[in-house]
Amino acid sequence: MRLTLRIWRQHGPDEPGVMTTYEVDGISEDMSFLEMLDHLNEELILGGDEPVAFDHDCREGICGACGMVINGQAHGPERTTTCQLHMRHFTDGDTIDIEPWRASAFPVIKDLVVDRSAFDRIVGSGGFISAPTGSAPEAHATPVPKAVADLAFENAECIGCGACVAACPNGSAMLFTSAKVVHLNVLPQGGPERESRVLDMIDTMDAEGFGGCTNTGECATACPKGIPLHSIATMNREYLRATIKGGQRRNS
Repeated sequence: MRLTLRIWRQHGPDEPGVMTTYEVDGISEDMSFLEMLDHLNEELILGGDEPVAFDHDCREGICGACGMVINGQAHGPERTTTCQLHMRHFTDGDTIDIEPWRASAFPVIKDLVVDRSAFDRIVGSGGFISAPTGSAPEAHATPVPKAVADLAFENAECIGCGACVAACPNGSAMLFTSAKVVHLNVLPQGGPERESRVLDMIDTMDAEGFGGCTNTGECATACPKGIPLHSIATMNREYLRATIKGGQRRNS
């Protein structure tokens, strides 16, 4: 395939960016999208030009490191991670626009690479459980109903890629934050920090500058791991519960 690529190039966070056009040829439909970018970068390096910077690591759809907006869609036309998107979803002669995640809380570092450390700070503010020291507890010492375990696992699948933020017209991180809150809050092991967790993580999310949620649902549509939209509703109930319990403590 021969393709026209329009790629966002930005030398640094304080530098202006511009869409730059490249022509690539000899692209196989069996290539992944990142392998196609590797092909482009090899040509750029051989021509004495600077390669396009983009995030990647495992290239197996597990780590969440990759991420870019492809033709206006987070991760591209398929509901998967960018590294698992293959060129068979495009046709010869296509023009493909490739941009970084667009969100004020994700500043561009270079080209397609953005700083997603805001996610780390959200998790760090409350994404933990209390655990006693000593030997590991017996696996069946704390029974967990299957429905609860399934809900926890469903939300634990979040890989923190940021597609939800990139897809949201408001740049909201509610789906990501709710996945982390619900994952731990529904389990008995997460009970001791149940109220403080949701309060701290939402406060941190707001402080990082993410937008508000207006329930457009684009986040859940773009999520490559299928985190459900109802996780946000569950987190909102947890937040209301924690707020009420906090008020009761202050008034008692």
